[in-house]
Amino acid sequence: MKNTQNNHTITRRDFLKTMGVAGVAATGLSACGDNTNTSVSGEIPTDGMTYRTNRSTGDKVSLLGFGMMRLPSVGGRSAREGNEEIDQEMVNQLVGYAIEHGVNYFDTSPAYCRGKSEHATGIALARHPRHSYFVATKLSNFAPASWPFEASQAMYHNSMKELQVDYIDYLLLHGIGMGDKPMEEFNARYIDNGMLEYLLEERRAGRIRNLGFSYHGDIRVFDYLLSRHDYYQWNFVQIQLNYLDWKYAKQINPRNTDAEYLYTELQKRGIQAIIMEPLLGGRLSNVPNNIMARLKQREPEQSVASWAFRFAGSFPDVLTVLSGMTRMEHLQDNLRTYAPLKPLTDEEFRFLQDTATLMMQFDTIPCNDCKYCMPCPYGIDIPAILLHYNKCLNEGNIPESSQDENYRRARRAYLVGYDRSVPRLRQASHCIGCNQCSPHCPQRINIPGELHRIDAYVERLKQETL
Repeated sequence: MKNTQNNHTITRRDFLKTMGVAGVAATGLSACGDNTNTSVSGEIPTDGMTYRTNRSTGDKVSLLGFGMMRLPSVGGRSAREGNEEIDQEMVNQLVGYAIEHGVNYFDTSPAYCRGKSEHATGIALARHPRHSYFVATKLSNFAPASWPFEASQAMYHNSMKELQVDYIDYLLLHGIGMGDKPMEEFNARYIDNGMLEYLLEERRAGRIRNLGFSYHGDIRVFDYLLSRHDYYQWNFVQIQLNYLDWKYAKQINPRNTDAEYLYTELQKRGIQAIIMEPLLGGRLSNVPNNIMARLKQREPEQSVASWAFRFAGSFPDVLTVLSGMTRMEHLQDNLRTYAPLKPLTDEEFRFLQDTATLMMQFDTIPCNDCKYCMPCPYGIDIPAILLHYNKCLNEGNIPESSQDENYRRARRAYLVGYDRSVPRLRQASHCIGCNQCSPHCPQRINIPGELHRIDAYVERLKQETL
C-alpha cells in the first residue's frame, strides 16, 4: 500500500465544516463532549479467545494481553494518577474475569503504578494455577543508581519476589532507545555492567523463558539490536503499533519511527512482536467527533476502540496486543474484539489508513499519558495539561481568533475545562523550564516548550487578546 501524503493543508475549521457536520448529524452526536466509546453490549464467550503460537517456546498466547500499567485505585481512577492506593480487590476481579475469558498474558514492570504494580499483579495471579498465565515484566533500570550489576540484578530478583514466581515467562529490557544518549545509556544499563550476559544465562537456566526488549525512540539502537539477533536470539520485541503510527509516527514526531518499518524489520528476521499503545494512550478511543462519526457510520455496533485493536491484532506476526484496562467495561469491550478476532479486510485496512490521514489534520500533541515525565519537581500535572489541550483541539474548542464563529463558547469550554481538569497550582503557568521531564518522554515531546505555549495561549484567552 502506498503512503498517502498531504499535498495541501486545510484549517481545522474547514475540516470540521467539510467533514464533521454531516457525520455528526448522521450519528446523533453532539458537537462537543466526551468522545470515549469503549462500551458495546453483547454476550462475551468464555471459549472464544484468539490465540497466537510463540514460535520460540510453543506458548499459546492470548491475542489480548493485560497491561498492568493503569490499575484501578481505591478512588476509582488509574493508580498512576495522584497518590491513591491500588484497589487490590478490583485488580483481583479484573484478572480473574480476564483469565476466565481466555486472557493469559499479563505485563507489568517495577516502574508501573509508582512501583506497586508487580506486587498487586503477583497477588492477583497467585489466586490462579501457575500454568494458566504467562507473566511478563521488565528490567526497568532507568536511574543511574540502578546501572551497577548488583543493583540491576537485585531489581530482577525482586521482580520474582513481588510476582510470587520462580521463573519469568517474558522478560524485557525496558525502554530501549530512550534518553539523551540512547546508545550510551543502553550500554551502561546492559552491556558495560554485564547484565545482558547474565540475563542470557538466566534464559539458558530456564528462569527466563523468553527474552526481548521494548523499544522507544532512537532507531539506531533498534537497528543495532536486530543486527545482533544471531547472537542474542531475541524471542520477541515490543513495539508501539496502531493505525496512526503505522505511517505517521515520524510525521507526528521526527524522533519516532513509523510502525510499518518496525514491524517489517522484525518480520524479516522471524521475530514476533508484542504491541503496546494500540490506542495511543486512549487517543484512538477518544477521537475527534468527526472521526467518531466516520467510524460509527461504518460499524454502528462496534466500539471506536475496537477498530484500533482489530488493526493491531490483524498482523500475523503479532503475538499479543497489550491494553491497560482500568475498568471492567474496558476489559469486556476488548474481549468482544478478540473473542474471536475478526481480522481487517484489505478494504478496512485502507479505510483506517484514510482515517489516519484525516486525523493528521489535527495538530495534537503526541502525549500517550504514560506519565514517565512525572512527578514534576514543581507539582505540574504535565499529562493532564497536554491531554486537555488535545481534547479541546479535537472538539473544536481551540479558537484561533476572537472573530471565530462560536468563539465565546469555545473560550469558555477551554478555560472552564482547564480549571476542572487541572488544579490551579498544577497548571502550566508554574513551569520554570527545568526540563527534567523531556528526557523521560518516549514520544520526545519538548514538554517545557509545549507548556509555555499552552500557558501563553491560556493567558490570551483570559485577556481576550486573540
